[in-house]
Amino acid sequence: MSDYGANKKQVCFESLAKTHADLKIRLHADDLKIKDFFNEVILAYVNRDENIVKFVDKLKEKKRISKALRNKTSQSRRAQKKIVDQFGLSPDEIENIFDILEKENSNL
Repeated sequence: MSDYGANKKQVCFESLAKTHADLKIRLHADDLKIKDFFNEVILAYVNRDENIVKFVDKLKEKKRISKALRNKTSQSRRAQKKIVDQFGLSPDEIENIFDILEKENSNL
């Protein structure tokens, strides 16, 4: 039996000292721990929470990610939502469908 997903991993990144201090102050005011905050943000991103999706779309624009790539991602999200609405498929089932389509048609 695999332990995949059961083991903990660390996520590390660099940030400016002032940004880190401001984050700690803000989280303290909201009575949140850094670990809890980032775990929830990561889950929201992975699970495609619509508020995070909107934030990421704005970030892509700010970071000048190509408009064509942003449009392709947006079209894929709309297609996934349409399938869920039509067939009531779970996100994992949808991902499997898109993986199969991607293997069959590499220009998706």
